[in-house]
Amino acid sequence: MKPVAAGREDGRIADVEALARVSSVRADSRIVNPYAFEPAIAPHIAAELAGVAIELGPIAHAYAELSQHAEVVVVEGAGGFLVPLNARQTGADLAMRLGLPIVLVVGMRLGCLNHALLTRRQVEATGLSCVGWVANCILPDMPHLDHNIRALEQRLACPLLGVVPFLREPTPAGVAGLLSFDALIESAA
Repeated sequence: MKPVAAGREDGRIADVEALARVSSVRADSRIVNPYAFEPAIAPHIAAELAGVAIELGPIAHAYAELSQHAEVVVVEGAGGFLVPLNARQTGADLAMRLGLPIVLVVGMRLGCLNHALLTRRQVEATGLSCVGWVANCILPDMPHLDHNIRALEQRLACPLLGVVPFLREPTPAGVAGLLSFDALIESAA
């Protein structure tokens, strides 16, 4: 599920299509992606420009409906844990409303240590569980990548689910093969 997506090109949203390709459940797009916007900008700004207000209620309803059709629903955020969705609510409010465990995806680049640690702290402050993290290498040659990954492993207090190297043409199946879901399965049991 991609509750809020911004960045539609030719009537398509790449993230939503990628999720649909790897899903074993075919569901109506209105519950998979309740809010979709043209410009690739912050969701609350895209919604405002479209004359729409993003509301958590319809997203929660869509999630509940999708949950009736699927054993597991993966919900992909948009723009980060604290990205504004409307005038007063953020991605964190949505995660709390749905009661979701969090997988933190860290874009490995300069500044990622601070960003990841602050996000982890905020997840903890909400009372949600951070069940793992992924090192996503968004640069072809990040200096001292191993040192940065090790620093996060020592500080995030949740398992590293995998390291995704820089890929020019990533595919969902290719990336999934780089991740270990054992820790997620254990935390769900």
